[in-house]
Amino acid sequence: MASTSSSSVSEPPTNSEPVPADSVQEIHPGEDEDLAAKPEVLRWWEAVPAVEKVDENVGVPKQPEVYKWWENSAGESTVTVKWKTLEHNGVLFPPPYEPLPSHVKMRYDGKELDLPPAAEEVAGFYAALIESDYTQDAGFNENFFRDWQTVLQKHPPRDGIEVTNLQLCDFRPIFEYFEAEKAKKKAMSAQEKKDMKKAIADLELTYTTCLFDGREEKVGNFRIEPAGLFRGRGEHPKRGCLKYRVQPEDVTINIGGNAPIPVPNVPGKWKEVIHDNTVTWLATWTENVNGNHKYVFLVVGSSLKAQSDMLKFEKARELKASHGHIGRIRTTYDVDLKSTVLADRQRATALCFIDKLGLRVGEEEHDADVDTVSCCSLCCVHVRLEAPNFVVFDIIGEDSIRYYNRVPVEVQVFENIRIFKENKSDEDRLFDYVKKADLNEYLQTEMKGLTATVFRTFNASSTLQRLLDENDLRSANLQEKLNAYNKASHEVAILCNHRRAVPPSRTHAQATEQNKLRSLKYDRMQLRRTLFKVDEKFRGTKEYMDNESDMNDEWTASHEEAMKTGDVENTEGLAEDGEKVSVLRDRIAEIEAAYPALEQERGTDADFKRAKLAEKIQETIGELDEEIKARKLRIIDRKEAMEIALSTSKINYFDPRITIAWCKIRDVPVEKVFSQSLRLKFAWALEVEGDWKF
Repeated sequence: MASTSSSSVSEPPTNSEPVPADSVQEIHPGEDEDLAAKPEVLRWWEAVPAVEKVDENVGVPKQPEVYKWWENSAGESTVTVKWKTLEHNGVLFPPPYEPLPSHVKMRYDGKELDLPPAAEEVAGFYAALIESDYTQDAGFNENFFRDWQTVLQKHPPRDGIEVTNLQLCDFRPIFEYFEAEKAKKKAMSAQEKKDMKKAIADLELTYTTCLFDGREEKVGNFRIEPAGLFRGRGEHPKRGCLKYRVQPEDVTINIGGNAPIPVPNVPGKWKEVIHDNTVTWLATWTENVNGNHKYVFLVVGSSLKAQSDMLKFEKARELKASHGHIGRIRTTYDVDLKSTVLADRQRATALCFIDKLGLRVGEEEHDADVDTVSCCSLCCVHVRLEAPNFVVFDIIGEDSIRYYNRVPVEVQVFENIRIFKENKSDEDRLFDYVKKADLNEYLQTEMKGLTATVFRTFNASSTLQRLLDENDLRSANLQEKLNAYNKASHEVAILCNHRRAVPPSRTHAQATEQNKLRSLKYDRMQLRRTLFKVDEKFRGTKEYMDNESDMNDEWTASHEEAMKTGDVENTEGLAEDGEKVSVLRDRIAEIEAAYPALEQERGTDADFKRAKLAEKIQETIGELDEEIKARKLRIIDRKEAMEIALSTSKINYFDPRITIAWCKIRDVPVEKVFSQSLRLKFAWALEVEGDWKF
């Protein structure tokens, strides 16, 4: 879709050249005593340094060396000053909005609506989604229409029509225009697409890196998100709200004092330019929907971010260390659960929830509009007691995903909750004497650098380590090992409440996987029949019994029809290779004739393929059995993970060294569990030994 303008939605809120491979003569010193007397011979071994090997990679640009900060800077990330010099080019704003062609106009109550660019752009945001689930959501529609009407009041239709009812709006002309533009892009030639991609890359090039203490580092999210409609997760109360366009006047830049100040790529001036070397962000602004502060940092694999990650995991590991921090802290809050001082008793109960249940510490006050709740902002209505000792949590957690948990607790914890709720209304805070700042100040007295958020990292990592150690996988295949790892990750994600709404695409993917499994079973069924035809002795063998119980005649008929169609299409495609039309016609006729026989033979032992030797058939069935087993495991694994966001724990809460050590000792390729971006993020952890433990 076209981008946005200042007139649209911008409301507040030195190496030597390598020797060519074909010029190298296969001559080496010592092979010819008179070689030195022949100046015409290229003495390439003298010109090329010994480290330069001439091979098929000659001419390929060298990759920049990885800065192994973990070998050179022990404890450096703990200092207050984060950098000495910092140069960058700011952030990349989306281009101005381009109005739609004059003939493309939405309708209101059957009449064309002449909208100014600012109002038209917002209409376009909604038009692009009219065939999605979002525009079928009453909450989404209500929020969008309210915000759009605010824009319309400032930028009313030029023809004087008053828009008062969303049901009378027809956005389809705009939607159809967008679809046509998409089709044009898809129809572009490969060269045109390549040129367009290059133009975008050239535009972004100067923003992708910065000079950090004189060293080139990659910048992460340097693009300013364009204006649009907020979607959120789950039933977020602000879904459909208008996200305003961010202007230079909204953005604060952090840069070195002697560095040139970047110029915005759109008209405007920075809100502020500061030179704060105690923070690591390059730019910041506040988005208007939820009031969240947005920052531009270095990429996750940068030395600065990686040092911060390692420090976080080391702090969580220190909590578990042999000198007994966690044991002492738990003993202390167990004693304080019975304290005569109400504030101490509340603090101890809150710590128990944060430690044992993995609740986020949260802020002192939750957002009244979004209603996301964490431990410090629990209200009495969020916690229910059930005799004899069950506590039921029912809250809206992070990303507006519901957190429901019914857990048994110690009798003293149960009694404390009862006391805390006495003489309070549903909307009163449960822990009215507990604030996040006070909680963290108390934890600092127990262990230097300890905060309530460290407990989540500690519990997630220690739980993953324990669950992985419990599995004896010495005789397991690769898929069984991966399932064991994912199952452990799944358990930790549940502990941390890393849930998500299941997108329709996931449901479709699951159905596709089931269909592929049945296709494998179909192939196995036909092979079994052929094997029995070759030698009847296999019919009673347990190894070749029927395991296709989920294949009925209806599915089988549909599958065979699809196979026939595919065979015909493949054969027709051979015409492009010059096959004669008559030969193709005969081949297609053979295919058409073969498949009706399958319908007649369905449920019998007829041999529909040429007989193979029994040994070869057995070998093929064995391979299919392994493939069927692996696919079943993948289906189970993915089904269990559909409502759980496993990546959240991997990115933020698991010490990566647990995973890497487990992969090494279990002979599992790291890339099977860590994506390329995670391997880059945790490059510092890749060299850990297989016997490392959290």
